[in-house]
Amino acid sequence: MKANKSLLRKSHFLGTKIRNLRKRNHLTMEDLSTRCIRVSPEYAPSVSYLSMIERGKRVPSVEMLEVIAEVFQKPLDWFLDGEEQQEDIIPNKGSRGGIHGMPLEPGFLFSPDILQIALPEMLSQTGTSSRQFAQLLIRAHQEHHQNHFPELERAAEEIGLKRMPLSVEDLLQLAKAQGLQISWFDEVPAEVVDELGVRSNNVPTSWFEPPKILKLNRLLQQYPTRLKYELAVHIGHAVLHHKDGVKSAMSVGGAHSSGAMVTDRVSPEDILHAWRDFESSFFAGALLCPKVPFRQLLDRHGYEISSHKLAEVSASVAMRRMTAVSSYPHWHYFDAYTPGKLKAVYRGNGIPLPWGNMRAVEDPCQHWAVFRMFDVPGEGSSAQLSLLDVHGRPRIYCCESVRVTDLAGNAHVLCAGIDLNPALEAQGLDADSLAADMKALCIAEGGGARIPNSVRSPLISVANILNINWISRSLEKPAQLICSRGTSCPRKPSCYQCTADK
Repeated sequence: MKANKSLLRKSHFLGTKIRNLRKRNHLTMEDLSTRCIRVSPEYAPSVSYLSMIERGKRVPSVEMLEVIAEVFQKPLDWFLDGEEQQEDIIPNKGSRGGIHGMPLEPGFLFSPDILQIALPEMLSQTGTSSRQFAQLLIRAHQEHHQNHFPELERAAEEIGLKRMPLSVEDLLQLAKAQGLQISWFDEVPAEVVDELGVRSNNVPTSWFEPPKILKLNRLLQQYPTRLKYELAVHIGHAVLHHKDGVKSAMSVGGAHSSGAMVTDRVSPEDILHAWRDFESSFFAGALLCPKVPFRQLLDRHGYEISSHKLAEVSASVAMRRMTAVSSYPHWHYFDAYTPGKLKAVYRGNGIPLPWGNMRAVEDPCQHWAVFRMFDVPGEGSSAQLSLLDVHGRPRIYCCESVRVTDLAGNAHVLCAGIDLNPALEAQGLDADSLAADMKALCIAEGGGARIPNSVRSPLISVANILNINWISRSLEKPAQLICSRGTSCPRKPSCYQCTADK
């Protein structure tokens, strides 16, 4: 009874607190309602009731408030202390994506005229094709927008009507509705040597022949999730680009397909092709895993990678879509082939690249989870907590990596991860100090250390708030010091010093 009277007296402050708490954790009212339902279907508030609570129009029962408190890992008294929050504790949004913008002087050096003259020479001297450069531009654009492209989402939802899962037959019908005619061909994987001298199996899987023929490798019939993805990509090409024939052929394997030779000029056509590749691929993910249904699926299953089986898509599609549909914006995604080639990269949290994905490096860090999984036999997943210096300060990252095999027979590792510093800061914690303490402990222990309770406790709380199961699993193993290059190895002695001594 006392708690009920407190709620009545403080309903305005209570609504403000819940709204601020929800926003600082990047949750919509739909997200919060879904999380509450997982805790207690009986006492969970609906979206409309949550809206009234936040506006001070309704007062939650003690039982309902206990459910909300459980979601945010707060004691009930925190909501009843009668103190109005003056401001949200929201991580700084100034650094969006992997390319950090900052004022640069002298500004004339970055004028369009100077760049137009300098860029082709730079590409030629570094051995970078204009297609590869276009992909870098697109990745920077993608990371700047933190993988949110609502127009592409809406286009996919109009075609797929937010259905999930879609069957192969569903995709074939959608392709037919776009005027595509399927023609099958037969080709088996063959060994190729890429521009880095790495051998792998590659096989062409599909291409579009204007005005309406879609050529599909019959091998795809044995891999329905890949077949669905390729159908979805070509449907996207038809919807977005009106079947104009510029979509490049698709293939599977470890070799890069740069799509263009190094030239002395930046080709507008290469940039156009690369952009349309990206649009069609994003459309495919949104068609197969529509935002709201897929986010609800992930929420029900704690963002487990195995959720891809319930959506009937590949692990790759599911992990990439996590970065787009999650309410938490600070994700990264890597797709790596041996000996350390990154075929796909997304860095919505600005994490430094562990490896050059256009050239080989001599001192890669082998402690990144995405590369440690190369030596794991069979197919499986592994969670890891890592400490990495970014701009001279350590940050705490967590990821889940899974080893899979593509349809050409190549093993590769998929990795989805998050930057935990913003999540810790959202709870009013000093993330920099926690990361520095953990880094010092790892250095003292030779590069990896068990996580002490002073760090474990807030991370468990964050794992529950974010509803990501593999964060908790990562705490069962030693945290690892990682670096982007061996020359900056924080271990004492450094990994490469140990190698040289031998």
